[in-house]
Amino acid sequence: MDGILGSLGIDPFYIFLVLFIMQIVLIILLVLLGDKYKRLQKSYSVFMRGKNGKSIEKTIFKKFEELEEISDLVKINEKEIEELRKKMERHYQKAGIVKYDAFHEMGGNLSFALTMLDENDNGWILNAMHSREGCYTYIKEIVRGESFIELSEEEKQCLEKTIYQEEYDIKDMGK
Repeated sequence: MDGILGSLGIDPFYIFLVLFIMQIVLIILLVLLGDKYKRLQKSYSVFMRGKNGKSIEKTIFKKFEELEEISDLVKINEKEIEELRKKMERHYQKAGIVKYDAFHEMGGNLSFALTMLDENDNGWILNAMHSREGCYTYIKEIVRGESFIELSEEEKQCLEKTIYQEEYDIKDMGK
């Protein structure tokens, strides 16, 4: 122990032990790296099966063409969806009905007010009043949620129920 290590105060056993542990770690890393290399080689072989550089180039160009076709189809679909959305604005999307006894003589709430509105709250209210003598129907135009003709209480209630349909549905769900 009178050598260089002895003059530094280091026991050669500890150096041997550190080198041994490093060698085991390096062997483990080498095994893991070899395993990863085999998996990569296998993937490469599957990818390259029966192909050379030119056939891979053709395959890649074919995939790019397919991507361009898909991109074109997506653009067409977006235009069609936008057209459908615009058309749907003008179609009736909201409906509400209120049943009532118009003349307080028949019972059973045989009269009703029916409201049909589009997305912009344009549409109409149909009021059918049933009595012993017959049935009377009236229709009133609704523009942006308002009528230019005076509405009955039932018609007002039906219009409000139709315009604020989601709020009514939420309240009804709690019951």
